[in-house]
Amino acid sequence: MHFGMPTLIEIKSINETAALCRELGLKFVELNMNLPESQVNRLDTLRLAEIADKYGIYYTIHLDENLNPCDFNERVSAAYTETVIQTINIAKKLNVPILNMHLTSGVYFTLPEKKVLLFEEYTDDYLKRLTDFRDVCTATIGNANIKICIENCGDYARVASLFVKKGLILLLGSPAFGLTFDVGHNAAADYSDESTIMENTDRLIHFHIHDAKGKNSHLIIGDGSVDVKERGKIDLKAQ
Repeated sequence: MHFGMPTLIEIKSINETAALCRELGLKFVELNMNLPESQVNRLDTLRLAEIADKYGIYYTIHLDENLNPCDFNERVSAAYTETVIQTINIAKKLNVPILNMHLTSGVYFTLPEKKVLLFEEYTDDYLKRLTDFRDVCTATIGNANIKICIENCGDYARVASLFVKKGLILLLGSPAFGLTFDVGHNAAADYSDESTIMENTDRLIHFHIHDAKGKNSHLIIGDGSVDVKERGKIDLKAQ
């Protein structure tokens, strides 16, 4: 098992981030595509490769959290899908093994008595678009050692968003996809994501480890109630 670090908002230089990664004895830096300097048109693969070689590290990539290849606007969904295709090609050049991805629950309509998630109301459209996304990603990855890992965000067991779990299972139908287990998100969702993770431990590849207390997530380890060691045992079961 390798331990790494996310991109830090306090450090704008990838060289400084890589230096810190090595100083801490970590193995990789997760490049975050929510940041302007990590957009596909600004990632200098030659420079990134030189930095990785200099500090003896490698990279993973966190895809934009707004990523929505199932958007009902075909031009919007196509732009998101093309961004992932470009990112896969960057990953090939940099030997990036993991692209981390969220499954968005999308837009909802607020009615007097409830909220209606549009992907739930139009599940067939949602799953069709997700299938197209899965297939093009699978073809683009080909034989490369790259997995797109879906991160749990507390949605797998909520009755109002069961389409998210359906979408997850659909993506796992391709060998190009796997699971990220975010232990903090799981705890903040009253551990409701864990059963889905446990049902698919053979596809568990990646962890996001942070603490949580109540609904507050992304806490420093030790500041919350998560038994990180116990959650880590799941990875051993997956092996």
